[in-house]
Amino acid sequence: MSTITPTALQSSQPPIIPLDFNANQPETIRLYPLSNYTFGVKETQPEEDPSVLARLKRLEEHYQAHGMRRTCEGILVCHEHNHPHILMLQIANAFFKLPGDYLRPEDDEIEGFKARLDERLAPVGSLGEGNKAGDWEVGDCLAQWWRPNFETFMYPFVPAHITRPKECKKLYFIQLPQSKVLSVPKNMKLLAVPLFELYENTQRYGPQLSAIPHLLSRYNFEFVNEDGEVVAKTPGTGAPDSYVPRPKVLAGGDDVDMKTENGTH
Repeated sequence: MSTITPTALQSSQPPIIPLDFNANQPETIRLYPLSNYTFGVKETQPEEDPSVLARLKRLEEHYQAHGMRRTCEGILVCHEHNHPHILMLQIANAFFKLPGDYLRPEDDEIEGFKARLDERLAPVGSLGEGNKAGDWEVGDCLAQWWRPNFETFMYPFVPAHITRPKECKKLYFIQLPQSKVLSVPKNMKLLAVPLFELYENTQRYGPQLSAIPHLLSRYNFEFVNEDGEVVAKTPGTGAPDSYVPRPKVLAGGDDVDMKTENGTH
């Protein structure tokens, strides 16, 4: 029995090229490979609140003193095997969140947000050489989530009966440069989570994070290799047949064996 070679499966007819289909499309986003970035760890950043109840109590105190809390988080995107991956923090091996946090009452929105990104991801010591404070390219606001009451629930709209929401969280697209040094507190993990893993996975990641593939679908992407060459575009070629996207631990986590975590031992 003869073996069918890959060339035998190719069509002898050239593909039909459709008319342009990019009207009113945002500019194409260039994504750089995960291997372009350097990851390290820094001192522990303990959680401000020992429990969810304590966190909600502090939110209530903030509201009484300053009004609605403003929170900004970043969607940082790179790629591996031409598949977009989101840089995400994991706390206590369970809780996932995007880099960022609530703004101080006196903060300007964008400058305050950059300062919060620095707190979470800016390197220190020798790793910080060549890095400037607030060196982040804050792009489009992709989503707004609202907390109507002093409860854990947030919604991508303000419920009709709510006139004074207690918190607004904005998710911003952060354009990563061609290379960058990032450092995560050692009590957290920095993960690269593929869109494939996030999509409709509310049970593991919750409604905000699992909605990210929808938010990014408005963009076209160019995937660049380590040499700065565009190797794929959307729509275009996909990953190798043997590649299955899954989260990868980049840095952080006390006593973490990276090879074991990522299944590469």
